[in-house]
Amino acid sequence: MLTSLTADALVRYLSWGIFLLIGLVTSLQAIRRPTRASLDIAFFFTAAALVIAISVLHDTGLLSPSPALVAVVSTALLALPYLLFRLIDDVIGVSARLHRVVAAAVATGVLVVWLWPTGRPTWLDSLLLLGVVSVLGYVVAAGAAATRRARGVTRRRLAAVTLGSLFLVLNFVAGDLPRWLPLSPGDARFLADLLGLATGVSYYVGFAPPRLLRRIWQEPELRAFLERAAQLPRLEDTAAIVRALEQGVSASLGASGAYIGLWDAEVEALRFATNSGPFDVPATSELPAAVVFRAQQPRFFPDMRYDPGLTKLFRLDETARAVLAAPITAGDRRLGVLTAGAARAPIFAGDDLALAQLLADQAAVILESRRLIDEAAEVRAREEATRLKEDFLSAAAHDLKTPLTTIIAQAQLIDRRLERTPERPVDRASIQRIIRESERLRGMVRDLLDAARTEQGRLLGRREPTDLTAVARGIAARHRTPHHPCLVEVSDSIVGVYDPLRIEQLLENLVENAVKYSPQGGPITIRIWQDKAGAHLSVADRGIGIPPADLPHLFDRFHRGVNVDDRQFPGMGLGLYICHGIVEQHGGRIVAESRPGGGTIFHVTLPAALALEERHVAAHPGY
Repeated sequence: MLTSLTADALVRYLSWGIFLLIGLVTSLQAIRRPTRASLDIAFFFTAAALVIAISVLHDTGLLSPSPALVAVVSTALLALPYLLFRLIDDVIGVSARLHRVVAAAVATGVLVVWLWPTGRPTWLDSLLLLGVVSVLGYVVAAGAAATRRARGVTRRRLAAVTLGSLFLVLNFVAGDLPRWLPLSPGDARFLADLLGLATGVSYYVGFAPPRLLRRIWQEPELRAFLERAAQLPRLEDTAAIVRALEQGVSASLGASGAYIGLWDAEVEALRFATNSGPFDVPATSELPAAVVFRAQQPRFFPDMRYDPGLTKLFRLDETARAVLAAPITAGDRRLGVLTAGAARAPIFAGDDLALAQLLADQAAVILESRRLIDEAAEVRAREEATRLKEDFLSAAAHDLKTPLTTIIAQAQLIDRRLERTPERPVDRASIQRIIRESERLRGMVRDLLDAARTEQGRLLGRREPTDLTAVARGIAARHRTPHHPCLVEVSDSIVGVYDPLRIEQLLENLVENAVKYSPQGGPITIRIWQDKAGAHLSVADRGIGIPPADLPHLFDRFHRGVNVDDRQFPGMGLGLYICHGIVEQHGGRIVAESRPGGGTIFHVTLPAALALEERHVAAHPGY
């Protein structure tokens, strides 16, 4: 029995000591920072400390029991659930009507204990206990609901508050258990002391967590944010970076939401991305972001009020009555402002402002890195454009010079002959050569124009039912020679809705390439078939092939393989680029498979061909 009493006393004094210590700490915090929330926390633990102090004085014989003393203790006990209700209001907010109802109920209970401090009937004490448990039950339910919605540090704090409230409910119930259960008053008090100890620890963790514990809670989200920070500058654009930063800041601070406004010097405003599009906050505004941007110092705004339009735009009614704001600055360059919001001020601790500034500095590093990456990419793009221009000028000059030289030379030859012997008939072979070279020149100019149309996405003309089989057979007939037999493998007519001129150009370019890059001769095979994926055609040769390093760049403008000799295989490197544009703008795809010396196969997939009945309707619109 002695051991039991010793354990009972130890738990009781330990729980009392914790409550007294927390009361002292929270009172000092309220004196340093007298906000409503800090005062409510101090009052809550002071009320508990008052009950403990009276109990200690009573146990030591320094205070004698009296009706007034009982009324004081009862008042303090009734104040605990009300003060806890106020704390929940500070953290998550409750309706004003409910607040008035609870205040009236507690006031009624206080009046009862003062008018009837002792000797109250059991039913009245049970009614008072029911009222206390009801208020605490609401606090537990509201805290649990808020915990599910919250995240990060805020989630852990609300979980601790909810758990502490549950312990307090059980504490009140434990004191009344001997009336209803075969439990001794000593055992009931020991259970109540244990629950009181758990309540004190939980509330201290939830309402006034030590800095070290808060940092331990923040560490996983903060580490995840910093680990990802190195990858953020590589995201697709600045808007994606800002979204990722906002999510990381919100999780690290336990905030309901975070926003980053970037400075736009042209309009002299901070530009925020909202659910309805960009929103500009002028530098002269009195909103937190503008105030901090002008001062270049982090600030905490404990209780903001916004106009209804702004509230709806940013959903501030849910997220940002209390605001932390920190400037995002890189050296002397003002990049913007980071803001984090919460429904109530107690969500943030005093040192969260320093953490917000740390996160803003990290955001500055990330945004500056992205700016440097963009500048480097712009430089590379200019260099690439210059290189392409130089490649084009070189290729165009080389390829245009040959037919132009031939045309000029033949024209001069004809002119001299006519000058010497005007009566002599014009050399027909020279005229034909001029025509051939002019046609070649016109083809080059057409390729240049088609390349420009491809770049602009305007390559295709009117689409109509087109028989791929007929097109392939016509092209094969034009290119078939004993040196290059051109075969068409197809089982049936395949008709689709395409631009017939461009489909013919596509096959013409592929077959011409197959002939050009097969100087030793060999068959050129065109295969056409269809399946569920669409209409397919392929062009295969046994020519010089394509090196593996060139395959990824095969359809780039002006690209020519490393194994291509410009003197033996003239060209500007536009044919396959145009083929790719034709196929892509039809909604298809083109790929190549090849190996050096082993020939090349181009595979083309186009949208599905027409069924037989669809072809009939297309051929007879009035049917």
